[in-house]
Amino acid sequence: MTKPATFAGLDPVTIGDALRVAGSPDFARWEDQIRRTGGCSNPVHLTGWTLTKDKTTGETLHHYSTENEPGGRLRVACGNRRASRCQACARTYSADTYHLIRAGLAGDDTKDVPASVRDHPRVFATLTAPSFGRVHNRPAKRPCNCGVRHPEADPDLGTPLDPESYDYAGAVLFNNHAGQLWARFANRLRREIAARAGLSQRELREVCRISYGKVAEFQKRGAIHFHAVIRLDGADGPHDAPPSWARTSLLEDAIRAAARHSYTTVTVPAAGTEPTRSLRWGDQLDIRPVRAFGDGSELTEQAVASYVAKYATKAAENTGTLDRRIGELAELERHDVPEHTQRLIRACRDLDRLYPDRRLWAWAHMLGFRGHFSTKSRHYSVTLGSIRQARAVYRAAEQAAALGLEEIEPDTVLVLADWQYAGHGHTPGESALAAGIAQDLQLNRDTAREALTELERGGVW
Repeated sequence: MTKPATFAGLDPVTIGDALRVAGSPDFARWEDQIRRTGGCSNPVHLTGWTLTKDKTTGETLHHYSTENEPGGRLRVACGNRRASRCQACARTYSADTYHLIRAGLAGDDTKDVPASVRDHPRVFATLTAPSFGRVHNRPAKRPCNCGVRHPEADPDLGTPLDPESYDYAGAVLFNNHAGQLWARFANRLRREIAARAGLSQRELREVCRISYGKVAEFQKRGAIHFHAVIRLDGADGPHDAPPSWARTSLLEDAIRAAARHSYTTVTVPAAGTEPTRSLRWGDQLDIRPVRAFGDGSELTEQAVASYVAKYATKAAENTGTLDRRIGELAELERHDVPEHTQRLIRACRDLDRLYPDRRLWAWAHMLGFRGHFSTKSRHYSVTLGSIRQARAVYRAAEQAAALGLEEIEPDTVLVLADWQYAGHGHTPGESALAAGIAQDLQLNRDTAREALTELERGGVW
């Protein structure tokens, strides 16, 4: 039975629930809670209390309890990085990733990365998966091999020209071992740089350090590849200038050699009817220097940081797969998963019994990939955790100022608290209202960003 449409594009049940929430006496407080989560679409509900006391006098400085909150609950952001799960929290994660990557390129005193890193050799490299069979694509100067010029949004893009001969097993095994392949590449890169500098690996560690930040991206064919910012530092990291022989051209040459070297191979043993496979990076290897300022054709620090941040919140959803673990194959039909993606998922299931230690079925929704989407070396930049902690400290200072506690020394304060999980999510009406709040907050951010850009260009606001 088709639900009747409404003026807001919502069904009557959702509209009725939204009116109930908006008309409740504590709506203003509920709205304030949701704004504080950034418009989170799946907030975590907590019940409990917190008590702030003066250690010396025993005086109660502040007491908070969820008893008087809407529904007796405090709502906090879910913090999920996936845009398919929560757009609001994904935007926060993306922004944090942007600042992490940009700090490693341009420097940021607030993140203990000096501006001198701009003078260090740094490149943006993309390592791709090999071919597992010909697929529909969009060549620049000719039609696809199928004879058709596909539009950009064509669902056939990335799907095999001949599904029966496509190596689905090889594709998911590559995804599954991509993390190990990156580790081998990183190890080999150190050796290649040492060889070009005429040093042993031990001597290299005493004068030069390789720092990187990378993100994984799924191609439309369902194969993983990595985008990485790779930088050369002195032995002590970003605060230390690299040696004089460390040039961008040397770094580019070493990356190409490391990606092609026989060491940068992961061997998957034969099992059942599956042959032994030697997994390597694909032939397409893109390496581009990063410039502080570009002329339109060059890759700039901001462009790289934006690119990495964009993919930090995505997973395999662009292939049509599910964004959660799969319980049974019947789910694929219910959710209209494309045939090519279904075949990759079935390959994960079939290979799981042959390679039980690889947990392919558990990661079938990720088409076999089981690594972290966004990672960095220790000395590239600050951690996401430190960025979140800085935000938490800022919010705590705001709260202390609002309560008149900012002048009190932290060492003289005792904080007692008791919190319990009480659920998560929204009712249908709350979900619609939260989406509107999230849109308002994003519009405010976009407006502020445009104003800052105008000011930086010398305009008047």
